[in-house]
Amino acid sequence: MLNSLFDVQGRTAIVTGASSGLGRTFARGLHAAGANVVVVGRRQSLIDALAGDLGEGAVGVVADVATTSGREQILEAALDRWSTVSILVNNAGTTVDTRPDARDEDLDEFARVIQVNLTGLFGLTQLVGRHMASNGGGSIVNIGSIYGIVASTGGASYVASKGAVHSLTKELAVQWGGVGIRVNAIAPGWFPSDMTKHVFDTPGGQRMLERQVPLGRGGREDELLGALLFLCSDASSYCTGHLLVVDGGYTAR
Repeated sequence: MLNSLFDVQGRTAIVTGASSGLGRTFARGLHAAGANVVVVGRRQSLIDALAGDLGEGAVGVVADVATTSGREQILEAALDRWSTVSILVNNAGTTVDTRPDARDEDLDEFARVIQVNLTGLFGLTQLVGRHMASNGGGSIVNIGSIYGIVASTGGASYVASKGAVHSLTKELAVQWGGVGIRVNAIAPGWFPSDMTKHVFDTPGGQRMLERQVPLGRGGREDELLGALLFLCSDASSYCTGHLLVVDGGYTAR
């Protein structure tokens, strides 16, 4: 019974932002748990390599979630291959290249971050949500951030976008619960990714993690898989509108 609770065997999952980092880990984890996986990203070589490595039960889609055509391409590829989608992991995200004071943050950069992290996420969720509503429901997992909960002291656009993702998760959960769609979110703390190299690859960054994270370290990529599998599977069948924080205690301080 316990094994069946976390079973995603034969379900089809879309994972955005799968070119590297957490998205790649999410795709590998769901595939290993038996799901068919549509891996989505903008970097052709990395998406092709991941899909090829996963093999049977995986298809790669090179697309930009920030564009209407890209979002349509993602869903079309999933339905062409497997007819239904029951899991969506909205992981694609970006941030500003530096950590500017909000007084100096460029408005075009602010708009770009919102377009990818929030508008693109919502657009893809709309498409997939319509499909799920007419096909028995499903599970949507939005990847938020601890910096949608607390201030980051740099990058107002990123903080604004992730806070909005957390609120959007609750709104969609309430709206769509009646049609069998569960919408939850994960707020990761410090995990290795392209956006966190400045922390994990520097002595100063490591000291910051030791000082500010109660567990004394950053997270391992695999330490998010349990949370993801919980929210994607029937183990969380009575959970919707929930924000699951996985941060080593960072936001508990």
